[in-house]
Amino acid sequence: PTPPDPASFLREADLRWAKRPDVAAVSEAESLYLKAAELDEKDVLGLIGAVRTKAWLTDHEREARLRAEMAVSAVQTAQWCTRRAPELAACEYWLALAVGLQAREVRLTADDGLKTMVPALEFAIKGDPTYEEAGPHRVMALVLLRAPAWPLGPGDVETGLEHAKQAVTLRPDYPPNVFALAEALAANKDRNGAREAYIKGKALAAALRDASDPDAPFWIVEADEALSKLRP
Repeated sequence: PTPPDPASFLREADLRWAKRPDVAAVSEAESLYLKAAELDEKDVLGLIGAVRTKAWLTDHEREARLRAEMAVSAVQTAQWCTRRAPELAACEYWLALAVGLQAREVRLTADDGLKTMVPALEFAIKGDPTYEEAGPHRVMALVLLRAPAWPLGPGDVETGLEHAKQAVTLRPDYPPNVFALAEALAANKDRNGAREAYIKGKALAAALRDASDPDAPFWIVEADEALSKLRP
């Protein structure tokens, strides 16, 4: 019999990932990505895909226990990626994102999580700042905006704003980047600027929704919720 082909598992996983918000399809994608990684000891695409799907599933799970389990699993898979490819910015980026999810779902891990996230994002920024639509700058901005300030943590709203601006400069038409900028402007007391940025990001998301982007409807909801909090 023909041995299993890791590339075929990756292709099938990508097809199922494209069916989001179908939770069952994303769960199937997660399993297929992991199979690809298990079959090829040098694979990182399968591991990255698995972390991405686990992160998505964490955000779309209602039960707290299952969210926590999935977040922990995402961290473990991202760590597997960093062991296989310690020089790869993508692995560090997904490690930072997974650790952030774990910190949110398992609060006892939050302090240690911040100590991992910032260096991982710094590594990703240095290695490939454009990865995942300028994801390293975008996520770093959100970490600095939401973390406690010194001496309790690395929080710094001014530096967070600079990272958000970098993300928008690199990928200006990606709604999450514009939303990160909006959050940063609000944190720096510029409510009008934040409101304008959310409106712009929502318009970008609406255009992507019309182009059948599966994530766009969630971005529109995010913008509406943020705008409701910014009303005078």
